[in-house]
Amino acid sequence: MSEAQKPQRKKSRLYAFLRGLGDVAFHSVLPVKYHGAEKLQGEESFIVIGNHQCWIDPVVMAVPVKKRQISLLAKKEIGAGGKLTKILDNMHVVLVNRHNTDMEAMRACMKVVREGHILGVFPEGTRHHKGVMEELETGVAMIALRAGVPLIPMLIPQKMKFFRRNDCYVGDAIPLDDLREKGINKDTCQELLQRITATYAQMLKAAERK
Repeated sequence: MSEAQKPQRKKSRLYAFLRGLGDVAFHSVLPVKYHGAEKLQGEESFIVIGNHQCWIDPVVMAVPVKKRQISLLAKKEIGAGGKLTKILDNMHVVLVNRHNTDMEAMRACMKVVREGHILGVFPEGTRHHKGVMEELETGVAMIALRAGVPLIPMLIPQKMKFFRRNDCYVGDAIPLDDLREKGINKDTCQELLQRITATYAQMLKAAERK
């Protein structure tokens, strides 16, 4: 979908502010070195997934995407009504019930990618301090298979620390075409979750060698 064909949506000033603040922090008190960030610069729609260890991980995901805004998937509990829900909606955050089939959220995710935007997902569903992408929410597999767009993995191998270099790795898109050809069902979703876990295990090993 070309830029001219994409439905226009209002850009969030708060998102831009937080992303800019993160960019400053990641060049000073919380230095982050991105590896492979060029894989996030395309103009077409894609889904970027990341492991989740710290509250600042969404900002780490957003900063290398310089010209576009990521629609992040987040648990409904953080936007339980009131002004916060309106703020999150303005930032194009998609709120989801993590433990149940949430068709409204599924439709919202499909709308993001079909309109040519970027969807950001943390498949672990909540912060994990042991293991990397070993316990995944099944919804991400359904979204990825139905969306028909590239699925790009991002790895933060260690919890972010102040005043020392923090690395962030962006991998190649995870192959999905063979799974989509089999049909979208419980088995192919499980295969994709296993593929995501294996991808992160390989990325983690590669990061440890550097």
